[in-house]
Amino acid sequence: MLHQSGNIPVIEVYWSLVEKADKKFSKIRDLPYYERNRYDTYFYKVFKVYTQLWKFQQENRQKLMEADLKRWEIGEIASRIAQLYYGQYMRTSDTSYLSESYIFYEAILTREYFKEGMFQDLSLANKQLRFIARFLMVCLVLNRRDMVHQLVTQLKLLVDECKRTFQDADFKEWKLVLQEIARFVRADTVFLNVRPLRYSLVLDPHPDSLPRVAKSISLRNLRLRDAIMSSYHHNEVKFSELSLDTFRMLQCLEWEPSGSFYQSSGTKIGQNGGPGPIRVNHSQDIADPTLPANPRKALLYRPSVTHFLAVLATLCEELPPDGVLLIYLSSSGFRACMSATENIVSNAPFLSHSHTIYSDSTSTSPPRLQSDNADPASRQSKGECTSNDTAFLYFGTRGDGGFNGIYPSDLIPFTRRPLFVVIDSVSSEAFKSIHGAEKGDPAALLLSPSCSISITAADPSHQLSGSLFTNFLTAPLQAFCLLLGLSGQDIEMDTYNKADKLLSSSLNNWGVALATTDTLDPVWGQVLGDPFLRRLLLRFLFCRTVLMLYGKTFGRKEYHPECIPSLPESVLPTTIASQSVVLQLADIFGASNNFIFSEGIVLSENTQCDMDTTPP
Repeated sequence: MLHQSGNIPVIEVYWSLVEKADKKFSKIRDLPYYERNRYDTYFYKVFKVYTQLWKFQQENRQKLMEADLKRWEIGEIASRIAQLYYGQYMRTSDTSYLSESYIFYEAILTREYFKEGMFQDLSLANKQLRFIARFLMVCLVLNRRDMVHQLVTQLKLLVDECKRTFQDADFKEWKLVLQEIARFVRADTVFLNVRPLRYSLVLDPHPDSLPRVAKSISLRNLRLRDAIMSSYHHNEVKFSELSLDTFRMLQCLEWEPSGSFYQSSGTKIGQNGGPGPIRVNHSQDIADPTLPANPRKALLYRPSVTHFLAVLATLCEELPPDGVLLIYLSSSGFRACMSATENIVSNAPFLSHSHTIYSDSTSTSPPRLQSDNADPASRQSKGECTSNDTAFLYFGTRGDGGFNGIYPSDLIPFTRRPLFVVIDSVSSEAFKSIHGAEKGDPAALLLSPSCSISITAADPSHQLSGSLFTNFLTAPLQAFCLLLGLSGQDIEMDTYNKADKLLSSSLNNWGVALATTDTLDPVWGQVLGDPFLRRLLLRFLFCRTVLMLYGKTFGRKEYHPECIPSLPESVLPTTIASQSVVLQLADIFGASNNFIFSEGIVLSENTQCDMDTTPP
């Protein structure tokens, strides 16, 4: 059992490669996902070593097994490779790495590398549990829901068995993991998963077909190159370090490779335990040379303020000359115009606008909620403070006051580069102060309502979690239905498809209207050619129109989102065209009475949108 290159035993060569790989893996494991260019060489070096190691164990599998190599040790190598691929996806947003990670995790699952002796060895049992948890994360981001449900079931059975077998061990941590993933999946699947959150060339317009803004409006044509996204809510719906809202935004800023949801391609496993020849099918689904690269994204889970600002500074430094940086922040907040009692109410986890969409049928709001929803004008008449100078987003414990707060002024130094800012918080209005204070490029701002909406759920068993505003930006038709108290089980597919076609056509018409108007602000003109930012902006228009016409929020400014700079009057909610869109959609679901339209806005053939203009 000597290695062919000399007199060194095969097993010694193997363990030498393992030690070398382990050292390099430990160096790269804790490297940040930002500063991508700086760490590219690290990834390629460690991956080269693991490639050598994986190939060596495949070629010498029999000799290594005779030398008492355990199957779980092979599984450990495959798991490390899968982790490397996932980490590189997080650094680059290249979904081909995500697909490769799935392939290796699926091989581990199919070959059952950790199964033998698992219930005799607590350490081995924990390896299996960690593997399933990591595989779950990959499946969630890949939208492989069939595998997600399979893994959740397997994880629950495994934790139960481990508790019986290792009675002295503490499995509270894994019980929490199970609760997290169950809550996450329940919150994310309460509706029809008909349209992928990612940008689909089957359902969304091709970038080459987007109307161009006149040069008289904007000489620049910027592209979304980077995004920094973070949410910070007490008890928010999350799995591992991925919150529900950032998860939705993450997918919304990527291309859907096949134009539809991922389908199982029947990956086979090779003789040596690695993926067989069919594995290239996954990469073929991913690779599309006609599409630009996905914008790179930095997802920060509950960062300190200093860490957030450090990452933001790095991204601005690395931003290409034609790039725009998206900042997405979802958090509870502090508003200077509110009393301490009102801030406690507005920032309570079960009342936060960005945290939970209420179900009237399952809970009632405490009376104190009314103080948060009070008309700002009435507070002003009482002599209370209405300045937003000290308003901020909480990114830490509230006991420290503003020490862990992100203030609007914190973002101003970074306006030397083009910024597209999305704030989802009760304190969103404070960020209007950025406008006019920029140090270079005027920033584009999409700001959520400052008050939450109580929603009646059709099915009391479904707790509808996450931000309604973020829902509108990532899945607008679903958000519209949730606002009406409808879930996927309440709607016929033909009805939903009809509404989806109408909304797609209407959003496209709004996009044409913006591109062809001569009153469009250059801040919007320079980003309208980017498919991701264009889609966010058009969905914001839909959200604003719906909430301004919705009966419960009609005429109540605190429930309406805002954008800065202002958009042309032709797309305002007061126009006949905008109101007609909402009227037709509401009529499809039999909910026209939920909205208040201007006099003379009626449903007729003349107001029907041309649904045949939906992009192919």
